[in-house]
Amino acid sequence: MTDQAVDTDGVRVTGDAAVPDRFLGRVRELKELCADIERAGLDTLSGRKAPRARVLLIAGRPGSGRTTLAGELVRRIADRYPDGVLRTRLSEPDGSRVPVERAARELLDALDVPAPAGAGEDELSEALRTALGDRRAVLLLDDAVDAEQVDALLPDTPDCLVVAVSEGPLTGISDVRPCTLGGLDTKSAVELLSRAAGSVRVTVDPRAAEGLAEQCQGQPAALVVAGGWLAARPKAAVADLAKQLHAGTDEGTPIGRVVHLVHAALPAPAARTLRLLSLAPAGLADPHIASALVGCSVSSARTTLDDFASLGLLHRAGSPLPQYEVPGCLHPLLRGLAEVHERPAELQLARARMLERTVRLLQSCRAITETDSALAREKLLGMPRSLRFPHPRAAADWLRLSRPALLASARLAVADGELDTLARRLMSQLVRAMVAHFGTHAAASDLYGIHGLVLDVAERRHLPREKAAALLNLGDLDARTGRTADALARYRAALDAGRAAHDPYAVCRAMESVGGAHLELGDYDRACDWFGRALTERLARDERAEAARLYGRIGAAHTYAGRYGEAQRNWRAAVAGHRKNGDPAAQARSLSELARVQEYAGRPEDSLRTCREAVEWARRAQDTRLQAALHLRLADTLERLGDPASAAVHRGAAERMLGEEAPPEDATPEHPAGT
Repeated sequence: MTDQAVDTDGVRVTGDAAVPDRFLGRVRELKELCADIERAGLDTLSGRKAPRARVLLIAGRPGSGRTTLAGELVRRIADRYPDGVLRTRLSEPDGSRVPVERAARELLDALDVPAPAGAGEDELSEALRTALGDRRAVLLLDDAVDAEQVDALLPDTPDCLVVAVSEGPLTGISDVRPCTLGGLDTKSAVELLSRAAGSVRVTVDPRAAEGLAEQCQGQPAALVVAGGWLAARPKAAVADLAKQLHAGTDEGTPIGRVVHLVHAALPAPAARTLRLLSLAPAGLADPHIASALVGCSVSSARTTLDDFASLGLLHRAGSPLPQYEVPGCLHPLLRGLAEVHERPAELQLARARMLERTVRLLQSCRAITETDSALAREKLLGMPRSLRFPHPRAAADWLRLSRPALLASARLAVADGELDTLARRLMSQLVRAMVAHFGTHAAASDLYGIHGLVLDVAERRHLPREKAAALLNLGDLDARTGRTADALARYRAALDAGRAAHDPYAVCRAMESVGGAHLELGDYDRACDWFGRALTERLARDERAEAARLYGRIGAAHTYAGRYGEAQRNWRAAVAGHRKNGDPAAQARSLSELARVQEYAGRPEDSLRTCREAVEWARRAQDTRLQAALHLRLADTLERLGDPASAAVHRGAAERMLGEEAPPEDATPEHPAGT
């Protein structure tokens, strides 16, 4: 049997790599769509410049080839749009609506335009329109659910083109050019069947092939799956399949009848695997997901997925990973089969196994980065070989390529409502893995969504400790992206949740964060008040290191307010606290800030003495950069006091320290990153 990857939502068939990809049929539709791009719109006819991008609509039922037609159209006109093609899908595999903010963020990511974590629909839509304002690009919006989704993503420039794919009309968007798809013409339908099944049987019985194409109503998805069924049975004639379809029920769609026939002919384990793939997050399945859903080995699952791809039941995803997509037109059919053949408890168990496998993969993905931890190495070696990554880069690649499925897993686990413990574990491990590989800043957008899901679970399950943690994390992300007022509201809510949970850590952390938000907003009195409340809690719990740090934050707030006497008292308390705790680096930094305040207060001699003391503690802490910064501050102060010779000595010391720390310009690492 020829190994084929078949797009069951269209008429593009890819076989051997040496054979070029060819598009079948739809000649008239393509010609009309291309003509519609150039046709004058209502604004142009009335003498006005078109204010927005033109929208071409390709409408048809799932399985009609609408997505493939859109892809072929975009391929043919891509050279007219030098800024490229942007694609996003506006519905989930189960048909539910993708939020506009998620779609807009995906398009901004494709443009390499940063968008703040946690930004809402309006802000992201405006950012997308701004980014496309001076570009000439094509937006392919696949599986649109309604006109509101498309309208929110429309560029405000006629230089861009939008190709939307939907099941029905997009009422409400002006000047839409619709193209409604039916079945393929008989010649194209038979050729598609021939490519999927092999040409010999179609050639020897062309009338049976035409009859089968008619039974499939020219629907590409049905023809491809029917061809896969024939390809798997070299001795079966085209007429045999036509008879079986005719003998079956006439109810349902052509693709539904063909899929039911294929499902009934599969061995029981394979049939169960096919049904359970309806649970795959975002319609994406890999050998690990399939193996966990069914409870078989990973190698066995991969063989089964390859067989399904050959039958036209799955797409091979465009990914270096062995990843497969469940076609959108098949998802409701497989879900229906699962509901008929599987008990609810079995479906729940399959979901739980899939989530547990994902959690373990994320644990392995994170553990491979902790090479300095003996405990992490031991934990990693205790995992089955199939769950281990060979090196950190492989783990990072897996995390990046699996990101859509992982985020969908988290959303589905929360929506399920009965797997909250596993959902919380999944989200915890997903956050840790993303931070370990990408860093908090790079992963901020995804982290915002995950923490929001944690908050949903915590509120539903009445878990105040988890609620406080989620609110603190969301507040931190708001604060980093400049939404300080939103962060303040989160921190106050986290304080209430921490008190309800009797969690002193969350209470202290929330108090300090409320103070930090007030400091950012310029309300220094309230900042000092809240830092003071947090300090009282830390002192009561004998948390000396945290208390010393809070003295410094209070000192900073007083400094901003111009209350230099209060600032000096608190910085001295911070210095004393760090000295008692045996932290020379923190002591040096606090002395440095104390010296700054003394200078602001007009006491340069005191500032010099404090700065020299700070240099000594920085030397003991082996903090070269801090030592250099302090020497430069000493040089500036001495110059203001009229001692340029001493200033030059300190400036030279700083330059030597910074020169010794920096590597030579012509030095190259022995092992360049990425090799």
